Amino acid sequence: RRVHGEYCPRTRTNMALVSQGEVDLSQYHDNQVLSLNEELIMVNEDDVPQPVVASKKQAHLMQYLNNGGLPHRAFSVLLFNSKGQLLLQQRSDDKITFARNWANSCCSHPWSSPEEMEPHNQLGVKRAALRRMKHELNIEGLCVDDLTCVGRILYKASSDGLWGEYEVDYILIAQKDIEVGRNPEEVADIAWVGRNEIQSFLKDKATKAEPTSPWFKLLVEHSLDRWWEAIEQGHLANVIDLNIRRWT
Repeated sequence: RRVHGEYCPRTRTNMALVSQGEVDLSQYHDNQVLSLNEELIMVNEDDVPQPVVASKKQAHLMQYLNNGGLPHRAFSVLLFNSKGQLLLQQRSDDKITFARNWANSCCSHPWSSPEEMEPHNQLGVKRAALRRMKHELNIEGLCVDDLTCVGRILYKASSDGLWGEYEVDYILIAQKDIEVGRNPEEVADIAWVGRNEIQSFLKDKATKAEPTSPWFKLLVEHSLDRWWEAIEQGHLANVIDLNIRRWT
């Protein structure tokens, strides 16, 4: 199958299906609606995959999340350039969740497929990150070896009462000078921001009704500066901690 320009493999068939629920999707952009058919990796709060199939749609409905629904696996990429600047993106108006929010370089979900569920060295999540960076930002010059997983966080957040997030989010860091574009259906704007600028940048955007996404806000509050310092000092390996930080 193809989902908004990406190939989405079929998931395993020996899993229980989660009920989809009825939601009026007519107000949303066609490609964003198509993406709701993606099948995600449902996990428990310890990031252990569960024998359940849920679409992106189901996994993001607050009705499901508030009634014992499982978290799903996700990733957040922090892409730095050689100047030590971090690439931020503003999510497009077309996004179903957290539209116009500013976030990290790229954030999405691995598919429930053997390739993107590969646990060794977080290969599955890294493959998904490369897929999404190409789709959202036209980035093709990265490989899995460029990505370092520095940690995982568990969080839950509501977008508008109908949709939300409940994720075990893998934090992937890369530093490379690379050409970046923008898919307007996914990304409204991009910005390269320095370490001493990040707080004022996000505060300024918030005054213009452009808030910070909840997952990136958590990263900024708890860990981003420590990772940024490690990038500047060339000691990223020293800050890797794959224990799940529970920020629900």
